[in-house]
Amino acid sequence: MHHHGYLWTGPKHDFDREGLRRPPHPDPPPAATAGDTAAQRLADRYREAAAEFPASALAPLETALWLMKPATLIRGTWHEPKEGAAWLREQLASYAPRFDSSTRRDSTYLDGLTYSAAERMAWGGDVALGFYLDRPAYLSLALVTCSPNRSSPGLPCPTREGLRPVRFSPRDREAPPP
Repeated sequence: MHHHGYLWTGPKHDFDREGLRRPPHPDPPPAATAGDTAAQRLADRYREAAAEFPASALAPLETALWLMKPATLIRGTWHEPKEGAAWLREQLASYAPRFDSSTRRDSTYLDGLTYSAAERMAWGGDVALGFYLDRPAYLSLALVTCSPNRSSPGLPCPTREGLRPVRFSPRDREAPPP
C-alpha cells in the first residue's frame, strides 16, 4: 500500500462546477433520434464529460477518483503514512496565511489535521481537505491510498512513467513497488 498526494487550487466557481468533477456514467446514453434535442444534449454532455474529466486538474467529487486523473497531477508518493502527512503539513503551512479564517491558520489546528491524516492513512483511508483562500479562491488537498484504494479497489494505480495505469497483484501489496 502507498499514498499519492494531490493539490488543486483555483477559482471557487470552478470548484463549484460539479459536473466537471464527476466522471461520466459507465453506460453511455442511448443514441439520439432525429429531432430529439434533449437526447442530443444528453449525448453531447456525456461526450464532454468523457473527454474532460480524466484530463482535468480539477479536484473530483470523490477522493478516490483522483486515481483516474493523469499521473502528472501526483505531487508525491509515499509508502509511509507519516511521510504523506508531512507533505500535507508542508502544504498547510504554505497556504495557511491565505486561509479565510484565523482559526484555520492556528498551528495547533494544522497539527491536529496532520496527525489525523497520518492515522487515517495508516488504516488505508483517504484524506481530503478543502479551504477557502483569499476570496474567491479554493484549495483542495488530498492523500489517496493506492494498491488498492478501500472505497474503489478496482481503480488502477497511476504512474509517473507516462500515463499508463499499473495494476498490482496481491503479491505486490506485500512489498511496495519500486
